[in-house]
Amino acid sequence: MSEDLGRLKKKIISAFKLSGFQIRQDVVNYFVEQLVPFNDNERQKWVTQITQKIQNQKLDSVNIEQKHIEKAINELNNAGLDEGENVFSVISAFDVPKFVFNTQNKKFERQTQPRKILAKPTLKAGYLRNRYAMLLQKTQRHELFSPSIIEKTEEVKKFKLLFVENLLSNSSVKEAVILGLLTQLTEGKFYIEDPTGSVPLDLSSAKFHSGFFCEGSFVLAEGSFDEGIFKVAGLGFPPAEAATSSRAFFGTQNSWGGTANKLQKYSQKLQQIEQSNTEATIVFLSDVRLDLPIVLEKLRLLFVGYDDCPPVAIVLMGPFSVVDKNPYTMKNLLTQLGALTNGCNQLKKETDIVIVPSSDDPASPNILPRKGIPECLAEGLKKHYPRTILATNPCRLQYCTQQILVFKMDLLSKFCRNTLHFPDTQNIDYHFARTLICQGTLTPIHPIAIPIHWDFDDCLSLYPLPDLVVIGDTSQSFHTTQRGCTILNTGSFIKSNFSFKVYVPSTKTIEDSEIPEDETMIGTNDVNMSSKLLKTVNDTAMLEG
Repeated sequence: MSEDLGRLKKKIISAFKLSGFQIRQDVVNYFVEQLVPFNDNERQKWVTQITQKIQNQKLDSVNIEQKHIEKAINELNNAGLDEGENVFSVISAFDVPKFVFNTQNKKFERQTQPRKILAKPTLKAGYLRNRYAMLLQKTQRHELFSPSIIEKTEEVKKFKLLFVENLLSNSSVKEAVILGLLTQLTEGKFYIEDPTGSVPLDLSSAKFHSGFFCEGSFVLAEGSFDEGIFKVAGLGFPPAEAATSSRAFFGTQNSWGGTANKLQKYSQKLQQIEQSNTEATIVFLSDVRLDLPIVLEKLRLLFVGYDDCPPVAIVLMGPFSVVDKNPYTMKNLLTQLGALTNGCNQLKKETDIVIVPSSDDPASPNILPRKGIPECLAEGLKKHYPRTILATNPCRLQYCTQQILVFKMDLLSKFCRNTLHFPDTQNIDYHFARTLICQGTLTPIHPIAIPIHWDFDDCLSLYPLPDLVVIGDTSQSFHTTQRGCTILNTGSFIKSNFSFKVYVPSTKTIEDSEIPEDETMIGTNDVNMSSKLLKTVNDTAMLEG
């Protein structure tokens, strides 16, 4: 094996020299890692094609860098697509673009100022104002709040949305609807707050609508105002809005992120690829505890089973071990994970492994968005499996025209602990999904419960709604669709008989799958395992478009 790699390195160096380039040893090693899964003929084709692509890049220097190799590989993988478009890509939370609603031209405008982890103090309130502006504009457009242009024969009750200053300027208001932040300005006393002021709430007779009403969420409060107190009759959420309606206020701007200049939703070529590739799947697992031997055995079965029918990506969410003060324990575990893929050559050619850390994994503070696993801890994993992506938490996936958001967090338990009113437990998945979709963010809760970096709040945004939101929560798995957006909770891999979720983009379906308990560990040289080991335990459910 080492002799083959040595000859391959010489071929690469020779090919670039003949083309008039110089290449460093570390870049050669990176290129070799990408070519390891292929046979000799395929390797020669890749070397020839990549040297030709690099010649077309018109470099300023004869020195080849790793970024030049990466760009050439991406161009070859995405031949026929527009510049910047990709069939599959992972977008870092720190690269998600920031948009602010312009009240004058009624459009969302991209902000180009550099953002910082240590943001200015003004942004502590600034990110909440941006959330409020987003919710206000879609609420005002809703049929219950927008004035009728054409008179209808059927009478539909209309509401006039007021601001807090409208209440404070009157001694009494019989009927009022206020959109604002649910907050405690004094201990044990709830207020509703908007940019014009705040007013205390009397919730003793309030009827709570569907969802989790946590401090830090935005609510629509209906009631009356008298003697400085807003007596709430009904408490609900801002209305949900389908993504097709929301995107009209962004134009063709790429609001999702990535390298494409325009939103890939509008790409006809990618839509054709998506519909024609009916075998494409994306696999999601959460609570992948690499420090447990049984988990390593099941992952080996998973990798070998999928070697015959490789998915587009396998997304592994943490925690990957118990909390350990020594971060280099994680390095050994990730190297073991890479070793499990030995012999899975087809998988290495076609599938990306995406690593999404939890708050218990090293080596970032428990603040969102969270940086990915450090490169130094994943060296062994990448050596075994070069197509490893160390993603942030949360992160965004783009498959052709579909937008997928992945978030590892025990979100449901946080909602349950912090809600003012506990909803119907028979439809907990509906209430959970409605909370996220109506609030337009992953964290509609007080920042004490879930701390965030103020300047990067946009990476938590669910506006416009994506096609799929994947939550890695340890509670029982479920999926439900509202307004064309599917909310999927994967459940825990170790607590649910090693079950996982499989998403089929061409049909927008989710399959509940598991690894059988009666299978024994497969040896590293035995790679002829049938893909039937990955059995579907429930019928596929068609999701709403």
